[in-house]
Amino acid sequence: MFPGADITEVAASRCAEPSPSSGSGHRIDIENVTLEFAIARGARALLVLRDVSCRIEPGCFTCIIGPSGCGKSTLLSVIAGYLAPSTGCVKIDDRKVSGPLSDRMMVFQQSTLFPWYTAAENVAFGLTLRARRRNYPMAELRRRVSELISLVGLDGFGDRYPHELSGGMRQRIEIARALAVNPEVLLMDEPLGALDALTRMLMQREILKIWQQTGKTIVFVTHDIGEAVIMADQVLVMSKRPATIREVIKIDIPRERSRENPEVVRISHRIADLLNATF
Repeated sequence: MFPGADITEVAASRCAEPSPSSGSGHRIDIENVTLEFAIARGARALLVLRDVSCRIEPGCFTCIIGPSGCGKSTLLSVIAGYLAPSTGCVKIDDRKVSGPLSDRMMVFQQSTLFPWYTAAENVAFGLTLRARRRNYPMAELRRRVSELISLVGLDGFGDRYPHELSGGMRQRIEIARALAVNPEVLLMDEPLGALDALTRMLMQREILKIWQQTGKTIVFVTHDIGEAVIMADQVLVMSKRPATIREVIKIDIPRERSRENPEVVRISHRIADLLNATF
């Protein structure tokens, strides 16, 4: 039983749409974004982001890396529309971001699954929130949820509760739930940071597989230089706070990539040099 299954108006308007073809995600333009946080009355504002500019092409897998606390997650929240910049703007396909919309979905490091729902019910939750005032077959909703669970490699686990799943499995359900409303942009805030090394490596492959199958534009925050080079089309290397983009590094290495690949090693050293220069 999915949440809201006792009513008939439960379908998302896009739940039956096919996944977009490769490269169909939205373009993101970050234009001179500066963000200050007010601390307290009379106190000097905290400058977190300073004049950040970058273009992320449709369907591009972009990693953001930088010193701890520099503002990587803050930049992701600005793209999502959770935070408004003090100056500058973010545009999605030339439309200015003024708040959260379902064309952009966030996956966090820590699980946000509802513990009282099964894996399938958690995936279905976003679809029920997109309900329209019309009847829609529950069978179609179940089919879409089943497709998403299969996409993230968890066939047979739809009836399990979050506490019955491993950390890697829970992150897969998080991704499936984010994909349920068919966003064009997937924002991932250190989604693998809490996993052990082996599970993390397996999840890197799974995320790349999902990206290749769906064509979403992905912006992925990480502290792991090797992870960034293995996964990304481009890496945004950020400075310490107040953060700006020190360099955009394009990565044109065929996948699957190995950390031992000489070009991967060279680019990793370049990013490490840039990060060391920020301290």
